[in-house]
Amino acid sequence: MKSIIQTYHHIPLKIGALFLMLTLGCSSDAEPEDMPMEDVVFDTSEARVFQMGFTTWPFAPTQLAVDETNAFLMANGDIYSEHIDSEIPWSAWINDTDLPIAFTDMVAHRTARRTSGTRMTLSISLLNLDRNDLMPDFDGQKPDYTALNDETIVEAYHKHVRYLVAQLQPEYLVIAVEVDGLLKNAPEKWAEYKLLISNVKSRIKTEYPTLPIAESVMLHNFYRPDYDTQQSAIDEVGNYVNTMDFAAISFYPFLKGLQRTSEVQQAFDFLHAHVDVPIAFAETGHLSEDLSIEGFDLFIPGTESGQATYMQTLFTNAQAEHYEYIIWWTHRDYDPLWETFPEDLKDLGKIWISTGILNEDGVEKQAYSSWKAAFSK
Repeated sequence: MKSIIQTYHHIPLKIGALFLMLTLGCSSDAEPEDMPMEDVVFDTSEARVFQMGFTTWPFAPTQLAVDETNAFLMANGDIYSEHIDSEIPWSAWINDTDLPIAFTDMVAHRTARRTSGTRMTLSISLLNLDRNDLMPDFDGQKPDYTALNDETIVEAYHKHVRYLVAQLQPEYLVIAVEVDGLLKNAPEKWAEYKLLISNVKSRIKTEYPTLPIAESVMLHNFYRPDYDTQQSAIDEVGNYVNTMDFAAISFYPFLKGLQRTSEVQQAFDFLHAHVDVPIAFAETGHLSEDLSIEGFDLFIPGTESGQATYMQTLFTNAQAEHYEYIIWWTHRDYDPLWETFPEDLKDLGKIWISTGILNEDGVEKQAYSSWKAAFSK
């Protein structure tokens, strides 16, 4: 049990980060458009051109759940995602001291999973859950710096990324996660961030010249940004993404209040109009049942058919635009894991509890049939 807790101790960070994406547009009493599945159908008569898979997020805090998650990922995907959204051992990297055991154990667990032979994309969080500063160290403290691109920070993060890449040997690297959050929440640090990550990327490129590298951005913020002037934010993010090897997209339509198929398609059309490089969905998902959180006065409608329709729309766009890959965040609803969360995190933890394509008992939802049909091609 200890190893499981160490491996997935970062779970509250992901929940917090997702909650921060919520906008006022999410709270709605409108019913989603329940479009018949035949209206949005991924054409399975032609060979699939994109890879598809899940993250390693488990549905319960047990070794059995981890093992079942791993088996599901390998049987139902040709790629999977290791998403490292945990603390960074800044002090160890800066001072050349021993790495924390919690960190090395977590990496060793993920390295062992690589023996499956399935392709893997690695996402690493540089920013904290507020997306306004660096991820803290294991003691909760952030490193001292004058500017984000201080050489000590550049060198430490380069060591961090190089270590993870060397251990995990990914086919794709998302070197920093949801970086447009920094532009929104701490715009005064944006220029320094770009210098920091450019320096680290150039070093990793020298060491791994064939490894595609990107930084993920949130489509639900890129599309209709609610900060700065809309066009300046769109131009900055779009131009920046187009300097990368590929566009790594994070997208949870319900977090922007996008429920109707036409609304979701408008977001895809926006993405295709503003991005010139190959596209990958580094993480995505959609509700399969209503989400109601009384403590936040939050209600977001959801249905199994709506989830399946979003998935079909996603696949159709991925096929037409030749996406690199799609990562669906969680394969199974994680009610047993949610039950273990501290009380002050349970409201946050409910936000995407129903986004799996299996329910909490492992029963297939409508979206699982859509997934299997696409994966078979």
